[in-house]
Amino acid sequence: MEDINQTQLTTETDEHFMLEAIKAALCAQEDGDVPVGAVITYQGKIIAKAWNQREKLQDPTAHAEMIALTQAAGYIGNWHLNDCSIYVTLEPCPMCAGALVHSRINKLIYACSDPKTGAAGSIYNIVQDERLNHQIEIISGVLAEPCSLMLKDFFKRKRAEKANPQIEAD
Repeated sequence: MEDINQTQLTTETDEHFMLEAIKAALCAQEDGDVPVGAVITYQGKIIAKAWNQREKLQDPTAHAEMIALTQAAGYIGNWHLNDCSIYVTLEPCPMCAGALVHSRINKLIYACSDPKTGAAGSIYNIVQDERLNHQIEIISGVLAEPCSLMLKDFFKRKRAEKANPQIEAD
């Protein structure tokens, strides 16, 4: 009975923090960027919340995870994020996965897989590569359906806008 309650608590906690990452992803979407959001927690508290800002900042490295890592390191006062978890609406790319390993983050929880650039199990598994100096626990599929739908809708709108420049974004 205790194991079931602990599992339920963990699932509810993961969903709670993933909902916060989804809220962040909506900010990216409002800025015209791919709707990806990230939240970093420490001792059960959100210490960083970010979203993709590549378009806004014209910076190819301004992914949600990268911005959140910088925020979390500032909060902790150290680039070692040993006791932190990151919640991301989309599986990290190779750049972000490498940064997660270097930050020593403990756990990665992501919503949907990325079959084109995913580096936490889809194409690569950088975050658990035993040749590296740190491996990260992965939980995938947390609120995958709404995150996947949000991304599909975004790219569908972008394709429609490209095909018909007269269409205005919502």
